[in-house]
Amino acid sequence: MQPWEIVERARAPGGDELQLARRGGEWVVRAGGRVLMSSRMHGSEEALAALALRRLERARTVLVGGLGLGYTARAALDRVGPEARVIVAELLPELAGWNRRHVGDLAGRPLDDPRLRLQIGDVFGRIAEAHGAFDAILLDVDNGASPIAAPANRRLYGSKGVRACAEALRPGGVLAVWSAGPDEAYLERLSRAGLAARAEVVPARGGGAGGGVKHVIFVAEKPGARRAAVPRPRR
Repeated sequence: MQPWEIVERARAPGGDELQLARRGGEWVVRAGGRVLMSSRMHGSEEALAALALRRLERARTVLVGGLGLGYTARAALDRVGPEARVIVAELLPELAGWNRRHVGDLAGRPLDDPRLRLQIGDVFGRIAEAHGAFDAILLDVDNGASPIAAPANRRLYGSKGVRACAEALRPGGVLAVWSAGPDEAYLERLSRAGLAARAEVVPARGGGAGGGVKHVIFVAEKPGARRAAVPRPRR
């Protein structure tokens, strides 16, 4: 079997070393030796955007926390209109460089889309400063509600982070959060923040596959008037 080749390395603030590695046409990002994301299993990243935006076809401002390999950003771009903005907050500038130099083609080069604005920095700070700014917030940060790459990511999923997310949404807005597995305590925190929350189990690979690895998408809706969906033109 062909060995893995480590292409680049980066260090998460206060956390583990991240590695971008490939084997043939397959790419992974590892943290502390554990796979955080893989080009072979990105269906759940795409489901993250689909579950958040399927009832928000006129979403004008979407925040994506975490660039990863670009699949969530691309799925969001594919589900919003030409006037929408998709803001991607990525903590590590190295990941943006990896996307531009190595893995951009995996998800159709989302950083080249004029509707996307990349902001290097902590997504928690971006959320905390916003009040009713976003139609949807999509979080694909670290390992979900149980971070492994950077301990500071825990604050995003604690009570303070959940309240900040609720404040940052417009009435009728949607928060969607990727997680490697179920987390009843996080689901409860979402509900206590006044959000109508549920957990959706989705296949990691996507494509309608019934078996294999599963991930969880937490979907939490803020009460209030939602923009009416309108038919989108065929492309």
